[in-house]
Amino acid sequence: MNTVRVLLTTTSFQDTPGPHHQVLADSGVELVCERGPLPESRMLELAGDFDAFLCGDDVITRAVLDKAAPRLKVLSKYGIGVDKIDVASATAMGIPLAFCPGVNHTTVAEHTFALLLALNRHLVEEANFTRAGQWKRLTGHEIMGKTIGIVGLGRIGKEVAIRAKAFGMTVIAFDVYWDEAFAAAHAVTRAESIAGVFARSEVISLHTNLTGETRDMVRAETIATMKDGVILLNCSRGEVVNNADLAAALESGRVAGYGADVLDEEPPRPDHPLLRAKNCIVTPHIGSRTYESVRRQAMMSVQNLLALLRGQKPLAQVNEVPPPAALIS
Repeated sequence: MNTVRVLLTTTSFQDTPGPHHQVLADSGVELVCERGPLPESRMLELAGDFDAFLCGDDVITRAVLDKAAPRLKVLSKYGIGVDKIDVASATAMGIPLAFCPGVNHTTVAEHTFALLLALNRHLVEEANFTRAGQWKRLTGHEIMGKTIGIVGLGRIGKEVAIRAKAFGMTVIAFDVYWDEAFAAAHAVTRAESIAGVFARSEVISLHTNLTGETRDMVRAETIATMKDGVILLNCSRGEVVNNADLAAALESGRVAGYGADVLDEEPPRPDHPLLRAKNCIVTPHIGSRTYESVRRQAMMSVQNLLALLRGQKPLAQVNEVPPPAALIS
């Protein structure tokens, strides 16, 4: 067989030691590394010379797939979200797309609470005051007794609910696919709609996929339905909020704080409205970036990749496309 070339773009995979490196090296594939996430322009430059992409949040459009064809046979997504990938085109072209559900829910849930506690106790500001030689003490808020509304009660949303109950919070949630057994076991009240979550919550945590319905879900119109002084948390996708509307609501105090691990542009342009917004903490998409989570995620993405290259089914797949003829033994 000819040497199989794989493009690896995810930086946490590359930067974190672990057995995933050796497993990939032992497979005999030729590995080419780039520092992603890569824009469409760079993907177009690279496409055409690879049998497989082991990708992160790179932009893989129909144009990229057309340029990559016919050599490209496999897509292995390091992570869960596939909104940067043209799944419909990959499916139509017979390219299987594997992904990694269930590997980072604990890590992202913990990061959600790091953002919540940082906002409520002004931790970033206070640490900066002390570092600058100022003994300035701000008064924060407890989260015990507050109502947290979770939009998207999937794996991550459930872990957030469990932790919220441990902090003494009241939990309501909305999800199209409602898990009644989980809700009953953890005293989670079902909201009949996203609007119901928005109206009843003092803290709102977003854990939903990016779809046509959820894009700009948080905008001036919906912010107006929320409680004054609401705290918003977003560890899903940056595009579910309208940046300008949210920045205005933060400035006015209608929204008391926004904690996000995601933006619509990553990395953001210097004048991005949320970088200068009042009471806003944005982290650089590190919610799943712990040694434990990276190793789980990296190993699953490698197992998926190698299974498909061997003509076998992966552990998890987004689209219903059969594996290609074996490219490696």
